[in-house]
Amino acid sequence: MIAAYNAQDADLYVSYMTDDACEANYRGPVVREGKEGTRAGLAAAFAKWPQNRAEIVERQAIGNYVLFREHVTRGPATDGSPLVEPFDVIAVYTFEGDKCARVEFIR
Repeated sequence: MIAAYNAQDADLYVSYMTDDACEANYRGPVVREGKEGTRAGLAAAFAKWPQNRAEIVERQAIGNYVLFREHVTRGPATDGSPLVEPFDVIAVYTFEGDKCARVEFIR
């Protein structure tokens, strides 16, 4: 999934997800609902930040969960908005079988 994210391939990224998967803030609101919501959200982000990348700094698998500490760089935005400073995030990926059902971000 991270390779697809870094290639800015939203279609490939969501191919690894269940149909009703979502991305959310940890214990907070869902920010991208379902495959289509995730695809649309990522496509918009990739259009705004064409240099966006996530580097896996640490990883751990526990049961149906994969935890990544990611270092994210966005680069200049195409809409002229202020530069987003690089940041670290913990991403908790929850799997159902071989598909990701939920991603929660701690930032």
